[in-house]
Amino acid sequence: MARKMMQFVSLGHAMPAKREAELRKQDFDEIYARFEADAAGDQASRCEQCGVPFCQVHCPLHNNIPDWLKLTAEGRLEEAYELSSATNNMPEICGRICPQDRLCEGNCVLEQSGHRTVTIGAVEKYITETAFDRGWVKPPTPARQLDASVGVIGAGPAGLAAAEQLRRQGYRVTVYDRYDRAGGLLIYGIPGFKLEKPVVERRQRLLTEGGVEFVLGADIGGADGPTFADLREKHDALLIATGVYRARELGGLNVALEGIVPALDYLTAENRRDLGDRVEALESGRLDAKGRRVVVIGGGDTAMDCVRTAIRQGASSVRCLYRRDRENMPGSMREVQNAEEEGVEFVWLTAPEAFLGDSAVRAVRAVRMRLGTPDATGRQRPEPVEGSAHDIDADLVIEALGFDPEDVPAMFGEPALKVTRWGTVTVDWNSMMTSLDGVFAAGDIVRGASLVVWGVRDGRDAATSIHHYLQNRAAAGGDSSLALAS
Repeated sequence: MARKMMQFVSLGHAMPAKREAELRKQDFDEIYARFEADAAGDQASRCEQCGVPFCQVHCPLHNNIPDWLKLTAEGRLEEAYELSSATNNMPEICGRICPQDRLCEGNCVLEQSGHRTVTIGAVEKYITETAFDRGWVKPPTPARQLDASVGVIGAGPAGLAAAEQLRRQGYRVTVYDRYDRAGGLLIYGIPGFKLEKPVVERRQRLLTEGGVEFVLGADIGGADGPTFADLREKHDALLIATGVYRARELGGLNVALEGIVPALDYLTAENRRDLGDRVEALESGRLDAKGRRVVVIGGGDTAMDCVRTAIRQGASSVRCLYRRDRENMPGSMREVQNAEEEGVEFVWLTAPEAFLGDSAVRAVRAVRMRLGTPDATGRQRPEPVEGSAHDIDADLVIEALGFDPEDVPAMFGEPALKVTRWGTVTVDWNSMMTSLDGVFAAGDIVRGASLVVWGVRDGRDAATSIHHYLQNRAAAGGDSSLALAS
């Protein structure tokens, strides 16, 4: 049924049905249902069709949001999917896990005017899941096959997006990853209640069907893996998309105590169990929150994943300590609300001062904070309140403080690969090329820990640059590998 647009006056904001907190705490299934056709069309019809669409402007991929909302309202779903997927390699994933409240939806004119935003993410998910159901989603089969090959190191969002774009151009693409499954943080870092794993596995199957080769368990530069030099020799171009996995720690706070664990170790263990793996750290109880008093330190989306995982594991209590207030936390407000509904207690303006215990942690010595003068980024700097130290009981402390890059030049045995003072790989942002000819980089390993949608954007940009690099090299007569395959 075709609908008129700009129905925001007569139709209110609505999200898909959300399971009750007491029910969803019992499993790791996604908490939001999928829109029914009428509900999706109604929400799409609320779009104001702005002349300057701030939703699109504030999307890292610059998705054509008003256009595919209009097509959805008109019932032209196949066209809506074609438009949505033209700028995004994984719209079904971004529709689920993007912090829309900070990006497209948060900048919707309706949100700013008090009418509440169009539920863009839920409509995006509906469009793509409908496309999968009806067989509109096809593998990236190229119109012609080229002899040139590209190696992609890292099977996370940036690597997968680049692999698809390059395969569509006709290149032979091989994706290497040190883990046993493709997806990176999509598969091992993000819990199933936000992103069920079959959704990620389905995307990999599409790439495989399109001719992308995956070499998993490949620790580049490791004892049993190929060397970086081997890959440079084998491929006409390389893309480094390894992400950042080295957990930040709180220095000098007795972190060696048993029961203090990094967020990624904790999340990976539960995700592996949900995938059917046997996980010794859960069987032994080391990474299981059941019956334990859990304190999570941090205020980003990883912290939200940890607190909600602990609830589902059966923790006796879950507290989240953050040194700033609610308005200044970096995580999604929608995730905070979901966590609070599930029983998480947020302790704002509080920071750890020490971990207490003999061999195992028994409490966090915390201090109250206040927000002082702004720092270089413009955010108010948190300052401790004198005499405010107090103890918070804890059997399991999870550090969710963010991630830093590993030492990539040492890991790959390539000292000529330049990095920034933060350890991220240096690139020319106009070409995404590193200090090594024919070697490109994209995603978190370039920009630091960031959002999945930025990884997709970087992967697409890098694929475009790799294509231009190989075409220019062939045109200059330096390489015949771009000739059509026989």
